[in-house]
Formats: sequence, C-alpha cells, structure tokens
Amino acid sequence: MSKARRYVVRGAKAAAGTMIAAATVAAMTAFAPTPSPTTRIAGVHQDLARAIALRQLTPEQAKRFEERILRQINDADT
Repeated sequence: MSKARRYVVRGAKAAAGTMIAAATVAAMTAFAPTPSPTTRIAGVHQDLARAIALRQLTPEQAKRFEERILRQINDADT
C-alpha cells in the first residue's frame, strides 16, 4: 500500500471514529436521567454544536442526528 493510500485510510478511520464518539456523547446526553425533555434536548444541541465546532460532524449530519434523537425523546415521553 502506498504512503498516500495509508494516510487516506487512516484519515477515513479517524473521521469515522470521531463521528461515532460525537454521536455516542450526544446520545448519552439525550437519554441521561434529567428533569425534563427540554433539558435533554438542550444538552444534545450543545453537544452537537461542540462536535461541529471541533469538525467531528458536519452541520448536516448533526441536524439529521438531532432530529432522530428528538423523535426518540418525544416517543419515550409519551
């Protein structure tokens, strides 16, 4: 494997790992025992904003993930 190819593979693995880590933290925040769904949603939003700032997620990925988490929180609260 060429040196350039190894860097591409490593970069892809690192990007996937950071995305999974960011999603895991956001999910943990979403389902942590807190007083209200509003607090949980605010925590998820803050975590995703931090992940975007650190370039772990794109804004589009964060939006889709947040929408999915919001649906799950709303379903759990009903």
